[in-house]
Amino acid sequence: MRPTQAKDHPAAAPPPVPRLVAPPEPPRHERPDRPATGRAHARGASESAAPLHLAAPLRRVAAAHPVDPGAADVTGAQADPVGRTAAGGGTAAVDAVDTDVPAAVGRVLEQVLADRLARARALDGRFAQELAGQVAGFTQGGGKRTRSQLVWWAMRACGGSGEESATAALRIGAALELLQTCALVHDDVMDGSTLRRGRPALHTEVRDRHAGAAEPSRAARFGEAAAILAGDLALAWADDVVAELALDPWTATVVHRLWSDMRTEMVAGQFLDLQGQLTGSRSQARALRAACLKSALYSVERPLALGAAVAGAEARTLQALCSAGRCVGVAFQLRDDLDDVFGDPARTGKPAGGDIREGKPTYLVAVATARAAAASDRHALNVLDRALGDPGLSPAGLEEVREVLVRTGARAAVEARIGRLATQGLRHVDGAPLVPAAGNRLRELLAATASRAPGEPPARPHPDPSPSPAGSGTPEVRR
Repeated sequence: MRPTQAKDHPAAAPPPVPRLVAPPEPPRHERPDRPATGRAHARGASESAAPLHLAAPLRRVAAAHPVDPGAADVTGAQADPVGRTAAGGGTAAVDAVDTDVPAAVGRVLEQVLADRLARARALDGRFAQELAGQVAGFTQGGGKRTRSQLVWWAMRACGGSGEESATAALRIGAALELLQTCALVHDDVMDGSTLRRGRPALHTEVRDRHAGAAEPSRAARFGEAAAILAGDLALAWADDVVAELALDPWTATVVHRLWSDMRTEMVAGQFLDLQGQLTGSRSQARALRAACLKSALYSVERPLALGAAVAGAEARTLQALCSAGRCVGVAFQLRDDLDDVFGDPARTGKPAGGDIREGKPTYLVAVATARAAAASDRHALNVLDRALGDPGLSPAGLEEVREVLVRTGARAAVEARIGRLATQGLRHVDGAPLVPAAGNRLRELLAATASRAPGEPPARPHPDPSPSPAGSGTPEVRR
């Protein structure tokens, strides 16, 4: 009989993460009235419309992607010639975003970054060019904008159709892209990674640019210091975007609490990851907890909650989406762990085996260690002990690790857990009262996020999916 620590975890949801303080829900008579298919409208007429500079990106989207007045929008309502739909006040600009969410978020980012770069140039030209410009270029230069898409489709699936909800969702998406810049730039410094998105990491690029101005060690130290400042600047800009959202007081409270919690969770998860590297932890429970805090909440659950919040979703819907996001988010991180070891660097944009060389306490390694110990497989344990945390691990050594991960069954066990988590997450989505067509788009995006093959970018939802038939259950998740 195998020891307890060698047993596979059941298909239940990941371990719970303590919730930070939630905003107290006001009595019903004090809450803003919420229409059935849109956001709250708590302000007077003079405050009801988003400021011109916030609404402008939506209008540019509408001009770039005109909508056929006779076509149905994603809510299923028929659009009229002036762009307002018959059910819920949707606009042609909002419908146009549905056709290409990443591009719409990109246009908002362009506006935000142009404003920030102009402010930076007013302070100092060198700072603007060498630091602020690096932040802008990194943010715009790559990534799949999955988090931004989750915000948008959660908003749409929860009935958001007005310009104000849509503008808030796009700007939150832009803020998440800046927050991702902060996380990746800081991660690369902490992990000593030299590549990101197939290019030199930011600290490496800065180091190389100043290589002739100082001895190598000083140039390297300057590159790391500049990257830390670049991450801090990206975080400050992200917070600015969220602080400037035009929201009614209740929705603003919920969004700002969610944003605050997410930032703290990210730091906690990164700390646990680093602490596990230091101590050589091989605990499956600790690995899952770090994955949940560092990635699942930030990458999936919180973006879903933010999108639902700006749409004015009720508690039942918000809870269902959070549960779905927790499951899919952990599956996303477990897939990333597999991707790091078995993925093709030409597709992932980073060297294979980075987690092994850094000694990261991933769930994949924890499962392999437990299974090898249960089988008294000394060879496998020796390979793992020798390779984990070895920065000079050779390609042949990495291949030995891969062989152990396959032979112990760890790779197959993690693949199976990813499938169970993805299925469970999609069941939570199926149980939520969502707008059918937009809910289907959200479901497809979550399925792709959880279950893509190593190195494969998540596919965009089909342009015109049909709602799943009632009672059809959860389809098999493709890998």
